[in-house]
Amino acid sequence: MSESVPIVVAEGITKTFDAPGGGRLTAVDDVSLSVRAGELTALVGPDGAGKTTLLRMMAGLLKPDTGRLYVLGVDLAKEAQSVQDRIGYMPQRFGLYDDLSVRENLDLYADLHGVPEDARRTRFARLLEMTELARFVDRSAGKLSGGMKQKLGLACTLVRLPDLLLLDEPSVGVDPLSRRELWKIVRQLVDAETLSVIVSTAYMDEAERCAQVFVMNEGKMLAEGVPKAMAEAARGLTFVAQPPPGATARELQARLIDADALIVDAVPSGGAVRFIRQPEADERAVDALLDGIRRQARPEELEDAFMMLLRRHRGDDGAAPPRVALRTPAGGVGEQAVIVVRDLVRKFGDFTAVAGASFEVARGEVFGLLGPNGAGKTTTFRMLCGLLPATSGHLEVAGLNLRTARARARGKIGYVAQKFALYGNLTVRENLEFFGGAYGLRGKVLRERVSAAIEAFGLEAAAVSGILPLGYKQRLAMAAGLLHEPEILFLDEPTSGIDPLARRAFWRTITALAASGVTIVVTTHFMEEAEYCDRIAILDAGRMLALGTPREVKERAGDADGDMNGAFIAIVEHGRVRSGNVLEAAA
Repeated sequence: MSESVPIVVAEGITKTFDAPGGGRLTAVDDVSLSVRAGELTALVGPDGAGKTTLLRMMAGLLKPDTGRLYVLGVDLAKEAQSVQDRIGYMPQRFGLYDDLSVRENLDLYADLHGVPEDARRTRFARLLEMTELARFVDRSAGKLSGGMKQKLGLACTLVRLPDLLLLDEPSVGVDPLSRRELWKIVRQLVDAETLSVIVSTAYMDEAERCAQVFVMNEGKMLAEGVPKAMAEAARGLTFVAQPPPGATARELQARLIDADALIVDAVPSGGAVRFIRQPEADERAVDALLDGIRRQARPEELEDAFMMLLRRHRGDDGAAPPRVALRTPAGGVGEQAVIVVRDLVRKFGDFTAVAGASFEVARGEVFGLLGPNGAGKTTTFRMLCGLLPATSGHLEVAGLNLRTARARARGKIGYVAQKFALYGNLTVRENLEFFGGAYGLRGKVLRERVSAAIEAFGLEAAAVSGILPLGYKQRLAMAAGLLHEPEILFLDEPTSGIDPLARRAFWRTITALAASGVTIVVTTHFMEEAEYCDRIAILDAGRMLALGTPREVKERAGDADGDMNGAFIAIVEHGRVRSGNVLEAAA
């Protein structure tokens, strides 16, 4: 196909579905676009923007209700099968077979795509080299780390070299090291084989690597263009400020993000706060908000323009974070350690998942547990929550030894899992009453706590939980985890799948909780969120590699003013080199 001919052309396409609560949901709303051939193109937008539906239509898996869609020069309404024979599509949950080995998965997908036997040897060798899976061809897919599963999924998609590759959020749920490796593969495909790739992503640093970017929200196409040109929309509006003595970047960020009439967005970064001024905001009002804190201009980025577009399109709907007022746990913030871990070990047979971890967490501290997929974070997390016994070592939570008082300790803990078990057919109030009852709350106390949680988190009591936006589902999950007023709140990948505005609101809530004396322990793959933490620990292959404030960790990585992604990768790679186990650590 000539590179002068667009590889995808959409003309006013629309797609609607039946909504869970009745009526119709418009997933893609009158979208038109033209995607150039031989380039890497990004679809960006929050969850529910319509990216997946649009990709599925491009793959010929869904038909537009209205409009025309041409892929590889073919009208999909007339010849969908001919297009499907020429594209590769990797959905978010790619169907690997866990009981089959790496090679058997590749063979299976080669069979499905009719790849002849004589072509497989060369093709498989290239894919295994590119994905660095050659050493693991006989390992079952179920025993690979999350990042390696994603690479195997990509390899299976490429067993037949397509004319167009569609990737739906390929790096969701994987760590920065795995993300870098995935993007290295994609970049090789574009540069070396002139492959046309369309990728949906929630990461702006990924979108910045693309030649063309399309921004979507709520089914609408908001903007398109070259990343550098799109960032120009934020020129003159982007700044950085250091918090005053005695204050944290998280506290300054909360002050700024609350002033949404003056500030578009604010996030902690390197001990300071990066923020975007509203275009129409009065400069003197911004200076008054900063109250003597000096601000410095910084270069605008694609993420700045993206947040401006998102705020403008959303307006005030859902942007304001909830105002949480909770009873302060006994004891002041930072006065004592409420989590004590000494020489913690957990083995599964002859496999050591956690090898001698030691750390403490103070009352009111926000503590981050970071690490690559398979590093031992989840195992450590489950032991801290009393869900899994330690093989050896000392583990104390809220003053209670988890070996002897696990049930009592659980009563002082709140837990929000990545996939929180809300009951979709129940209302907000019914969900809270159910979980409150599970925590032992009854009668008047339960009614008062539920009503207070609904008000504090800005929820609608009668709303059916299953049709809430993801950001509000996450608020409900938080409310349920806090009903019994725990001293410690454990959050396992709490922002996975929710949009940037909802993530900002979530961290505004965390700031309020920590200020009230609640201790927060959080795992995340968003390295920007590590900047919100008072301290972080980085684990890999069950070993503790780094422990300290975000700045101290970056100093250890050799660049105190660098970004946390780079620091994370440098520390993990250095740890693997020292252990002499570079590849096995990732597996």
